[in-house]
Amino acid sequence: MDLKNSIDKNNLPKHVAIIMDGNGRWAKKQGKLRIFGHNGGVKSVRDTVEGAAEIGIKYLTMYAFSTENWNRPKLEVDALMALLVSSLKDELTTLNKNNIKLNSIGDTSKLPLRVQKNLASVIDQTKNNSRMTLTLALNYGSKSEILTAVKSIASKAKNNELNIDDITESLFSENLYTSNMPDVDLLIRTSGETRISNFLLWQIAYAELIFIEKLWPDFRKDDLFEAILNYQNKERRFGKTSEQLNP
Repeated sequence: MDLKNSIDKNNLPKHVAIIMDGNGRWAKKQGKLRIFGHNGGVKSVRDTVEGAAEIGIKYLTMYAFSTENWNRPKLEVDALMALLVSSLKDELTTLNKNNIKLNSIGDTSKLPLRVQKNLASVIDQTKNNSRMTLTLALNYGSKSEILTAVKSIASKAKNNELNIDDITESLFSENLYTSNMPDVDLLIRTSGETRISNFLLWQIAYAELIFIEKLWPDFRKDDLFEAILNYQNKERRFGKTSEQLNP
């Protein structure tokens, strides 16, 4: 079955988010260190990004490193940071060739300086690209993001810069890292785990959730296309009834 050509281009999710899970288990199955799995996952990222751009997805957000990942062994964290630096350098040409803009969310100030510099450089060199926005969630945690937004709004209210009645869902969204993009329509998690892991909790309020057994290094664009087709077969009611949507 030609999955790509089976997709209805008029019913695409505007924003797809992916929890890339299973690198460590993939490496362990092959008797390798966990970082071997992270290296294997780079090909999956490249293939998935290209596939998303090919079918017309406008926003793709990938969970690359969470605030909790600092608790992993230092050797693995250091290797991940080195991999991030090399991957950013390697993928710049591909991003520009495919007209893809790079973005990041999370507290990147806590990342090693070399990562910050490379990230800022690639973001700057792709800022005028318009086909798709690829966002890497780096040192990201949704609870921290929400707490930061609450503090920012509370500070403005305290300083009489806004009234309590001015605090709306729209205003709250404007104070999140994702203020320049739409809410998530489709969330995909690999490896068979069925949890959200502190990822985009506000933004996935009405997202379709798809959990895939395949480990991340084995994920390819056809898996993305299959998830998109699954999404297109769902009735998104947003609190309404089927009868209201199809009178």
